[in-house]
Amino acid sequence: MHTVKYRLFEPRLAPRRTKLEVPGWAGKREPRKDGSREYAWHCVPFSESARYGIELFYPFDNELRVSTHEGRLLLDGDFGPDPDTGLQWPPFRNFGDQFYTYQILLDLKVEEGLAIRIEPHPRLYTDPTDTVPIAVPALMRRWWPMMNFAVFKSPAEGRTHIFRPGEPFAQIIVIPADSEFELVEMGEEEAAERELQSRRIHESRETLSADTKWTSSTNTVFDGTYRHLLSAAKAKSKKDR
Repeated sequence: MHTVKYRLFEPRLAPRRTKLEVPGWAGKREPRKDGSREYAWHCVPFSESARYGIELFYPFDNELRVSTHEGRLLLDGDFGPDPDTGLQWPPFRNFGDQFYTYQILLDLKVEEGLAIRIEPHPRLYTDPTDTVPIAVPALMRRWWPMMNFAVFKSPAEGRTHIFRPGEPFAQIIVIPADSEFELVEMGEEEAAERELQSRRIHESRETLSADTKWTSSTNTVFDGTYRHLLSAAKAKSKKDR
């Protein structure tokens, strides 16, 4: 297990391990049964990915509405008088119209060999209103003592992104600092082994998902094959430790 230490200028950023909000941004609490509507949380790979990081919450009392009108970026929010801290005020500012920044002042210290990467909060992908802020991915090395600002992509013409008090607006994930891998094509023996695994899983789907298969209200068939195999893999990993 790794440890991530944090230091905040604004306590209400409230960093925490990302939670899958059901009911909430991940969907309604619909059971996995015939006739139910499918939601993002029904997909295990998405759910695992969504819970992988650290979510940050909008720390101000009044909402900020960011929009683009005739090619110009508009930042509409009441942050009150300058608190005279010597910091940028308001904390948001235009960054070439296509982007804008937030003076976030967040310090996350990871272990040697790791780094942090800011990215959009997973609720961006489930939002039907197109109002969730879009954090621009950036990687920060552990030796840098403070993430001074975060960059966001401006909304498209006529669209509005909204920062609301207490809502998550970005996610941080912890990753290896250096992307040291080589991309190579599989050899014949390894490719054959993977193909055999794939066929065995396919042939076993009816058995593995007999009690978990269901068809959604949009006629999409779901089954629990991946969930069953994931549980088995986790159990084996725990046993082998």
